[in-house]
This record gives sequence, C-alpha cells and structure tokens, in this order.
Amino acid sequence: MEKIKVFKIGGNVVDDRARLEKFAEEFSAIPGRKVLIHGGGAIASAMQKELGQSPVMIEGRRVTDAATLRIVTMVYAGWCNKSIVALLQKNGCNAIGLSGADGAVIKATKRPPVRLASSGETVDYGFVGDLDPSDIDSGFITSLLDMGLVPVFCAITCSRDGELLNTNADTVASSIAVSLASKAVTSLIYCFEKDGVLADRNDDSSLIPEITPDIFRKLKEDGTVADGMLPKLENAFKAIKDGVAEVVIKNSGNILNDRQTVCHS
Repeated sequence: MEKIKVFKIGGNVVDDRARLEKFAEEFSAIPGRKVLIHGGGAIASAMQKELGQSPVMIEGRRVTDAATLRIVTMVYAGWCNKSIVALLQKNGCNAIGLSGADGAVIKATKRPPVRLASSGETVDYGFVGDLDPSDIDSGFITSLLDMGLVPVFCAITCSRDGELLNTNADTVASSIAVSLASKAVTSLIYCFEKDGVLADRNDDSSLIPEITPDIFRKLKEDGTVADGMLPKLENAFKAIKDGVAEVVIKNSGNILNDRQTVCHS
C-alpha cells in the first residue's frame, strides 16, 4: 500500500519568513506523496487591526463575521497560500495552492450557535465551518498526487450552499489525513515551535519520544499534558482511531531529523 504524509504548519511559521523558508526547503526535500495544510491566524489578526477591526477569539477559535471572513479569505487563500506555493516552487516542489472551495474538495457545514461548557454562554461563531472526513473528496486529492503535484491547502472551506467558511486548520489536516487513510498508509505531521511533547514545557530536553493511548491517559492524569497540547493530542488519537497510521509532533525547523514525538496505537 502506498504512503502519504500530511503536514500541517501554523501561522507562527507562516508569519516568520526565515522559518518558512527553512521549512519549505526541508519539506521540498522529503520524497514521496505529501500534502501540506497551513494556518495564518497571526497575519489575519494583524490585518484586522490594520483595517480597524478587533479580532474576537473565544476558546481559541476566531469569531468570523462577514467582514472578518473577507479578511481571512484574502490572507489564508491569498497571501499565505501563494507565498508558500512560490517558496515550494523555488525549491523544486511542484505545489498547487487550494482552498476547500476549489474542486469542491472540502465541503464543510456552517457551525450553529453553541453553548460553552465553561460559561454557559451561547456563542454564534459566524462563518465558521465544521467538517468530518466524509466531507473531503479524497479522490480529488489523490488525482493531484498522481499527477506529481503537492496540494497545499489553506483553512478556507465552502458549504453546500456556496458560502465560504473559516475552518480550523488542525481540523482540516486531521480530516484530510483520515480521508486518505482508506487509500494509503497515512501519517499526520503537526509542525510547531517545539521538538514535540515535553515532560516539562520549560525544558526542551524533556522530549517524550513516543505516546500510546495508555501513556496519554497517564500524562493527562498527572497533568504533564495540559492547556493547548491537550486538544492536539486528543485530536491525534482520534485520527489514529479513525485510521491514520501515526501522528507526529515536531519542530517545523527540523522536519528532516528524528527528534519528535510519535503517537500511535
């Protein structure tokens, strides 16, 4: 069975030209079939402020009204996506930049107002999309891979009613990986500013090289894994349960080395 690697980088990489250039160089050197998903939240927030808007984030998710949607679409599907594609092309990687609307490859569902468990408040996130792996046209993606192309997806999707929607990039990445798992042995690689999951978040030498469901349970119980890393790992093990072979968490600046955390069943 063939193998596909699905990479995800966040806005902190996209917003740092030096880090993005290094990532593009190393990503381009990785052989085989691969897909890249990127964020861009830091740039979108900066653009909102430049245009007199105040970004509204609730529980780590951006409230996306009509004005915000226009900005995040321009930033994610425009500047960020095409900048990444251009850098990959510079490094000999034949990338093609896409949103979920292109080829109807990702059809998300507009999120209804939700009641927050933390406060009991009901929040309307606006033009935000939720999606399931069944919403991904994996055949379209594999057809691009068959052509020797490297798909690069931003986090803008579309609804079946033709609305553009802002969707969490981690969710896009995991959903694409799960959708491809029926066609290939699929790895999902989350790239961020640390080398992986740390036993002590203030000690970069405390890397945990391997996490299984049993180990994850213990790390949650003793508080080693908390805050922002907790949902990342929960999503990782959900993806594994749904068919992804492994989820790797590593530093975006060193994707060619083996210093990383590998999550598997």
